[in-house]
Order: sequence, then C-alpha cells, then structure tokens
Amino acid sequence: MNIHGTETTTDVVLIGAGIMSATLGTLLKELQPELRIEIFETLDNVAEESSAAWNNAGTGHSALCELNYTPQKADGTIDISKATHITESFEISKQFWSYLVQQGVISSPQSFIHSVPHMSFVWGDKNVAYLDARHKAMQAHHFYKAMQYSEDREQLAAWMPLVMGGRDTKQHVAASRMETGTDVNYGALTRELFEHLQKQEGVALHLGHHADHLRKENNEWAVKVKDKATSGEKTVRAKFVFIGAGGGALPLLEKAHIPEAKGFGGFPVSGQWLKCNDRDIIEQHFAKVYGLASVGAPPMSVPHLDTRVIDGKKELLFGPYAGFSTKFLKQGSYLDLPESIRLSNILPMIEAGLHNVPLTKYLIKQVMQSPADRLNELREYFPDAKAEDWELRIAGQRVQVIKKDAHEGGVLEFGTEVVSAADGSIAALLGASPGASTAVSIMLGLIKNCFKGQIAGADWQGKLKKMIPSYGQSLADDEGLFNRVHMETAAVLGVGWVK
Repeated sequence: MNIHGTETTTDVVLIGAGIMSATLGTLLKELQPELRIEIFETLDNVAEESSAAWNNAGTGHSALCELNYTPQKADGTIDISKATHITESFEISKQFWSYLVQQGVISSPQSFIHSVPHMSFVWGDKNVAYLDARHKAMQAHHFYKAMQYSEDREQLAAWMPLVMGGRDTKQHVAASRMETGTDVNYGALTRELFEHLQKQEGVALHLGHHADHLRKENNEWAVKVKDKATSGEKTVRAKFVFIGAGGGALPLLEKAHIPEAKGFGGFPVSGQWLKCNDRDIIEQHFAKVYGLASVGAPPMSVPHLDTRVIDGKKELLFGPYAGFSTKFLKQGSYLDLPESIRLSNILPMIEAGLHNVPLTKYLIKQVMQSPADRLNELREYFPDAKAEDWELRIAGQRVQVIKKDAHEGGVLEFGTEVVSAADGSIAALLGASPGASTAVSIMLGLIKNCFKGQIAGADWQGKLKKMIPSYGQSLADDEGLFNRVHMETAAVLGVGWVK
C-alpha cells in the first residue's frame, strides 16, 4: 500500500467511536490491560451518529414492549423466542454496566439510565386478541412474570392519560405494561466509556480522523488514516481491527476483501421524530408506549409515544417516521449506496428488493408525508395532539443488512450481524436494531470468535465471570439465577426489578 506519511504499530484498531467500539475497547482493556488500542473517528466528537440520544429510541430494546419481537404464528400461538433472547442480552448489558459503576468507571448510573415503564398498546378486536395472547405467553416465562395487562379504560387512562384522553369510547383497546422498563441514553454512556478509556495507558482516541482504506500485509492489517484538519496521512498496523462505524462499516469492510464479506449489501433507512415542545404535555406522560408497525415497515419504524430522559431533562417524542436516503450515515455522502455496490452483492441486493416490495411502497408513502399526515399518525396515539406543540427532528440513519441466501438469492435482514474473517483478525458490525442495547452480548460473541486462545484461558474466563456474573450460564433457563442478578444489577443501576 503506497501511503505517504508516518507509520505506527498497535495491537487493536477500533474504527468508529460509538457504543460498539466503546464497549469492545472497555471489555478488552478489562481483560488484558496491557493491550494497545487506537480509535479513529471521522467526526469531531464521539457518539455523534447512531449512538447519539436523539438518533435512536433509547428504549433499551429489552423486548418488553416491542411487538415485532413476538410474532403470531399461523396456528395463533405467539413466538417469544426472539424476545427472550433480546431480554437476556439486555440483562447481560446491565450486568456489565453495574460492574463498571462499582469499579468507578461510570460515575453515576443516573447519567445514562432511568426507570421508565414499557407498554404495548393496540386497538381493534383482532389486535386486542393478539396482545392478550402475547401477554399470556410472555407472563408464563420468568422474564415477564411482572407483566400487567388491561382492557379497562380507567386503568389504561391511569397508565397513559395522553393516549386515552379524547379517544373514541367505542374503540376496543388494550395495553400491557412492564414497570421494569428503562430509558437509556447511549450517547452519554458512550462518552463515559471513552472518557475512561482515554485515561488508560496505551489507549489513544483520534477524532477528526478518517480511516479510508485497509489491507492485510504480513499477518497485520495496514489501516490508512487521514487527519481531516491537516490532510496528513499515516498508516497504523495492527493484529486486530474492528469496524464499528455504523452505516459506514459496509464500505470499509468491502475494502478489506475478506471472503466472508462477499455478497453483503446495505439498504439505508432514515428516520424522523416529532418532538414535543410543551412542558405541561411532557409531564403528563411517563412511559414508552409502543404499537404495531404498519404493513411493510422495518422494525425501527414501530410507532411509539416515548418518554426520554436526555441530559437530565425529561422529553417526549413520537415516531419514528421512516424515509429513504442513499446516505449510509446521517453525516455521510449521497454516493454511499451506489459506491457500495459490487459484482458480489448486486444480485442479492436486486433479489432483496424484489422480495420487499411492501417496504418500498411504505418508504415512498412515508417520504411523501405532509405535516398533516404526520399529525394524523400522532393522533392515533395522542388523540388531542396539536401541531403547534410539536417540531420535526431528523433522527439517525440506519443501514439494514442484505445478504446472500441459497433459496431466495438475497434477503433483507433487520437485525445486527458481525462479519469476521476466518482467522479472527478483522470484524465488522453491520445492521441496526436492537444494536446498542445488546452491545455487550454482541461484543462478547466477537471476542469469542476473534480472541479464541485468550478467551479459553482461565485468566479471561475468571475476569468475564467477575464482570458478568451470569457469563456461561442461561438466564432464560435458570429462574433463580435471573432473579438474583436482575435484582443485584437493578439495585446498582437504581432501576426497577421484578418483584
């Protein structure tokens, strides 16, 4: 690689300064303090893209209220397997965060996490029957024993006065509620983790530095980095590289030319929120109320009337409204999508498009929405809403994964996926929701694949069990273990627990 400028060597390179890199860097330094880590972020601050508070839902995506994680099967039964997997992943994140609080890495849990009830709300006989069946299926599992359900309008009005006020009294409605829900400011958490990392010996964070090329040379990765302020370039060599650049991960992964990345494509989906500006209205609502997604809508577009706590201030938003942009990042380029197309992924991308016509129609409809259309959608959840009390804000950009499929040619995935080389020397995170809330589980899986020798040793195993008491065990299968660690982490984080 012909690169002009300086050349340095390190152990680990992290590309992107969001929650994923922050989590991986923190885990690795806890496991092996002598590791040298270089972090490169294109923007001038950490957590400015998907991890920023206003760019994601902050729900904690613990699957307590998101109905897309509990589909109804053809026989009428409710499949809660994906929900339990996500719930367990979030509980693992909470264990790690609790450990960091106890170690003084995180100064105060109130800086990023707060108790906010999680609710699912539906109307119409068919949807009410579904929610009732979902509640019964979920309450049978120990994760969700505390889940409440009601069709009583007085009870619902007490739970969510804005949602019930002004609503048609003939409308058949129902809601489920989990008091153990949380609101998480992933931007604040990311900043705390990077503050800690920068204080560690052997760690360097470079803001305003763009990693634009990488290549394998002599069992090392040579990463070309440009300083945006000076236009100076340098090469950083490392045994391991993690690409955690959100939507920007796919173009970089393609440049690595590893066989495992062939056939992957990306489909960008943008988002918008309606943000409430009336403090009296904001104070009347205290819950995350999720509904059913429209036909063809991606999971990130499930509508919700959402209490947030951002930088110590209570906020209220509704959305998200989906849109389409060829950018892979909010501050990216309109050429991101066309430049990501390769001979290896063009067919999967075409096939995925053909299989997702309803999504295309949905996005076209969303893009063409007028302010009145958006207000009408809001009024389905807040009947008395007035346009003058709300402003439109641009949310984050997400890139859904498109991958090869033996049967369909190409499929559009709505989760997250770690793509790693066979030798474990490089890995990238692709995809979107549930993302941030499951960052710890995702990064543990990455470490298991990419640091096989170290993680098998007694030293790392002991440290992992100290950081995550349930490590190597199943919270979903062991009710006693779940109850113990759930209560302990809730006490440390200052949030509610199952009683």
